[in-house]
Amino acid sequence: MKNSCAHYVATLTIAGSDSSGGAGVQADIKTMSALGCYAASAITAITVQNTIGVTAVHAVPPEIVAGQIRAVMDDIRPCAVKVGMVNDAATIHAIAKALGDYKVEHLVVDPVMVATSGSRLMQDDAVEVFCHELLPLATLLTPNVPEAEVLSGVKITDKATMDDAARRVMELGCKNLLIKGGHLEGQKVDRLYGELKREYVAQNVATRNTHGTGCTLSSAIAAFLAQGLPLDKAIAKAKAWLTEALKAGAGVEIGQGHGPVNHFFNPKSLVIIKK
Repeated sequence: MKNSCAHYVATLTIAGSDSSGGAGVQADIKTMSALGCYAASAITAITVQNTIGVTAVHAVPPEIVAGQIRAVMDDIRPCAVKVGMVNDAATIHAIAKALGDYKVEHLVVDPVMVATSGSRLMQDDAVEVFCHELLPLATLLTPNVPEAEVLSGVKITDKATMDDAARRVMELGCKNLLIKGGHLEGQKVDRLYGELKREYVAQNVATRNTHGTGCTLSSAIAAFLAQGLPLDKAIAKAKAWLTEALKAGAGVEIGQGHGPVNHFFNPKSLVIIKK
């Protein structure tokens, strides 16, 4: 399959739709567009949600999800793909099978299992299929602490237990793993495991507007990978960009709960974190 990167930088997000516009495929498209990529999408589920919480999830038929992926891959040929919320085992199987037929150079998988509000977004029987079929295809897996606990079976309370959880997830066939430490007490540190080992510390932003931060970060990483950055630099740049987006949206009043980040702040204000 001829790569389209010589002509333009295209990306694909495979994720659920968020009716509030702050997370899911909406956040992904905003992020990829803000960072200069052409964003295509394959919708896995329709959620009924707002800034307060999720009240319903309706899965798109697996064959339609796979059809969307193949339509984009055959025509637009994205340089990087991001996979977000997948609700059920059949859809995970369909996604893994469809992506397995293409040589995707950069695949960022964000295992969205629990919403910011605490609502469960992945069915229990889907986790095993995720670990066996989709996880091994990923260039990078980006779980937060609760998601890493589900995948590893390890309760994470500090760096030592995070390292133990990472080891167990890597044994599942994961190439590179970024565990986001935002749920832990003290300094918030994200740790990269795999081909490279890195720690990333970002400035803490005091804001309730954190809806969709995981979606936004994984999409930003995919966008920077599509533009040719090596993995560690793509993560650093994505985290710096997200910090600025959080700052820019800190005082915005959207909804009564967790509002979104400001995806369309002036990117020229981005401060690159050098590693």
